[in-house]
Amino acid sequence: MNNSKLELLTPKNSLLLLVDYQSAMFNGVGSGDRTNIKNNAVATAKAASILSVPTVFTSIYPKGNGEFIKELTDIFPKLKVIARKLPGFDALEDKAVLSAVKATGHKKLVISGLWTSMCFAFTALHGLSEGMDVYGLMDAAGDATRDAHKYGIKRMMQAGVIPITWETVTSEWMHDWNNPKASRLKKEVYGKYDVMLGI
Repeated sequence: MNNSKLELLTPKNSLLLLVDYQSAMFNGVGSGDRTNIKNNAVATAKAASILSVPTVFTSIYPKGNGEFIKELTDIFPKLKVIARKLPGFDALEDKAVLSAVKATGHKKLVISGLWTSMCFAFTALHGLSEGMDVYGLMDAAGDATRDAHKYGIKRMMQAGVIPITWETVTSEWMHDWNNPKASRLKKEVYGKYDVMLGI
């Protein structure tokens, strides 16, 4: 019996979707260290850029919540952040976001966002309903409270979202140290965001 969840993530079968990494959203995070959360998102995005993983950024009400943070947009200077027209919590309810995700042709969705229990969780659940294998990048997410973050993760996992961290997804995308991009990843990702793997 085929189980797609046993298939490792690769740049050819997965995409990265980052939701609502905006200044006002960060200001409301109380579940963990904001700098650490931001760095984990940046590390993942940098790995995606180096390994040519299709990437989608989406924001909600940038006029009030601020633009998508520069640390992420600088990594993908040609990538347009999709400001959702539909002012909802589920990013995939917006046709432009869903179309961008489907246009990649990839069935494994690596997703994270602010906040965990709302925009991240609701979008991840929608991804499951679209028949995708959904991987929740939990260490790059945050919420208003520790409980909101914790139970947002529990809700996603009970529905079938696979929990993952930035180091895991980076390593799966790279696959092994024979990857021609390994030296760049070691210098720009592992070396910058993880002291031990960067040695």
